[in-house]
Amino acid sequence: MTRRWCIAALFLAVAALGLAGTLTIRAYLASLGPLNLGEAQRASPVVLDRNAKLLRAFTMEDGRWRLAAAIDDVDPRLVTLLLAYEDHRFYAHRGVDVEALSRAALQWAWHRHVVSGGSTLTMQVARLLEPRSEKSVRAKLRQMVRAIELERHHSKTEILDLYFALAPYGGNIEGIRAASLAYFGKEPKRLSIAQAALLVALPQAPETRRPDRFPAIARAARNRVLDRAYARHVITKAERDAAMHEPVPKARRPFPTLAAHAAEEALRADPHHRVHHLTLDATWQASLEALARESAQRLGPQLSVAILVIDNRTGEIRAHIGSPDYFSAARAGAIDMTAALRSPGSALKPFIYALAFETGLAHPETMLEDRPTRYGLYAPEDFTLGYEGNVTARHALQMSLNLPAVELLSVVGPARFLARLHNAGTEIVLPKDSSPGLAVGLGGLGITLVDLTKLYAGLARGGTMPNLVERKEQEAAAKQEPLRRITEPVAAWYVADILRGAPPPENAPYGRLAFKTGTSYGYRDAFAVGFDRDDTIGVWVGRPDNGAVPGLVGRVAAAPILYDAFARISATYETLPKPLGVLTARNADLPPPLRHLRQDAPKTFAATDTAALKIVYPPSGAMIDLGLSASKSATSPLALKAQGGVPPFTWIVNGAPIGGPDPRRQSTWAPDGAGFARVSVMDAKGASASVVVRLE
Repeated sequence: MTRRWCIAALFLAVAALGLAGTLTIRAYLASLGPLNLGEAQRASPVVLDRNAKLLRAFTMEDGRWRLAAAIDDVDPRLVTLLLAYEDHRFYAHRGVDVEALSRAALQWAWHRHVVSGGSTLTMQVARLLEPRSEKSVRAKLRQMVRAIELERHHSKTEILDLYFALAPYGGNIEGIRAASLAYFGKEPKRLSIAQAALLVALPQAPETRRPDRFPAIARAARNRVLDRAYARHVITKAERDAAMHEPVPKARRPFPTLAAHAAEEALRADPHHRVHHLTLDATWQASLEALARESAQRLGPQLSVAILVIDNRTGEIRAHIGSPDYFSAARAGAIDMTAALRSPGSALKPFIYALAFETGLAHPETMLEDRPTRYGLYAPEDFTLGYEGNVTARHALQMSLNLPAVELLSVVGPARFLARLHNAGTEIVLPKDSSPGLAVGLGGLGITLVDLTKLYAGLARGGTMPNLVERKEQEAAAKQEPLRRITEPVAAWYVADILRGAPPPENAPYGRLAFKTGTSYGYRDAFAVGFDRDDTIGVWVGRPDNGAVPGLVGRVAAAPILYDAFARISATYETLPKPLGVLTARNADLPPPLRHLRQDAPKTFAATDTAALKIVYPPSGAMIDLGLSASKSATSPLALKAQGGVPPFTWIVNGAPIGGPDPRRQSTWAPDGAGFARVSVMDAKGASASVVVRLE
């Protein structure tokens, strides 16, 4: 009986001690207050590409590098090595490993110094969440209590996530991701065994084991991790021996700075957001930054290079290179030259031709004059200072002849041309105190590379301008914005077809790209912009301080970079589909008013004995019901009526003639469906009139 009472008393005593311990822990927890996980949620702002690859990271406000990371971002071998070295019973204990603590206490009592630690990974996380400088029994007890609290409220995976986010690695490096980038220049997803072992060893003594300062000590610590991993049968002897012969890094690597200008712009737009997603492609960005760097070094010490890539289908910016070297003072690398106002030279000529084609004033085979001409005080010259006489519009644009472009602009009107550019969503800046003049066609204005490239993307899209998107959060708003037009589909195709035949730079294949170059007055800017069906790329070369560079010509300096850029993004070089209404004809087969751009009579003129030509039906802006229904598959012919002018008359719809010259002022046209249509009429003297109607 006495023995039974003794056993019962012993159980009661143990239960009482357990209850007392539990109550004590709960009381101590209550006195500590809730565990603050706010520190774990702080991280460096990062900018990611379209596939969540890191483009650029920024330090936190206190200068520390801490990039968010979770167990899924880490090489599984590193996790295995960590548990084998630090806490092999991690999945068995509940925050405190009593066996490990007892062993550590006995070793300390016997050797009078620390032989092995008794802290679990959970206790280390508790210490990282509540860092304290004191090393005492009281501090250790606090860690134990906090570890138990962590285990009660968080899974093992969440605790490992906290460790990988907060572990110190020397200097201002915290977290496994920042450490892997700093010491190995790569993400921790795929590490060698030696690299993983080093990252396991560093948090134990991050300052004294820093490989960039104490490589020998870091190597020895790494090898101890490898020995223990081998002893616990985590790695083989061959793997251990090979890893021990691998050198440790002796310097920190710079953090990625891809798309430096775009990343800073994203951070400025939303400084309180931690993760910024861009539409850029990190692979394209890295390749084109290297191209810009190589090209700038080849071209000269003070020259900068900017490159912009637009996805024609979505309007997403896929690469954004504002300068060849962000940190170069000589090249003013901190200035984003894609957003700088510069003179485009001849790069806007295609849009003069597009406007002339759209309004029925000209066709690619219309004859223009390339000969000395004076417009008041303005006397433009060709770049070569020579003249070719009568040339087709196609040849004039392909060879970038100045006189035919100015001739077309004088008929179209510079104010109308600038209004079209403005209505397409581009920002145009004229010299102070100046009015629109013919010089705007040859670069007498300011435009950014972003806007210029967007204009060419509009040509690639059949005349519809894209709504550009660079930050993912802009996508929804961009889809809601109405699309603008730079020209009609037929005119856009005419220009693209012409530009595809432009002479390429030396050693480049012919006919692969539709592209145009531009050189500003005084050799200050060299542009090249080109497109295929999928992408549009704009290139600028020059000095950010607007200094002159003798011999800086778009075709020589910028065009080779453009062709190289398309090669680096593995372009398809597919041509644009031909829209309905394209007129393919020789000059002799064109309607008479389209064979020449008549200079002996203006296109629109005040009549003396002849009334001015105008369209009286349909009126401009009219909404016309075509009478389409389920039972009717064809539309009724639409009557066209003109007034004034000199017969015969040629009617043109969306840039394509509808029949030959007709002495009557009436005609008919059978629309092929609903939508907007531009109806034009031209008389024998070259005068024209146009209206835009909506067909329903």
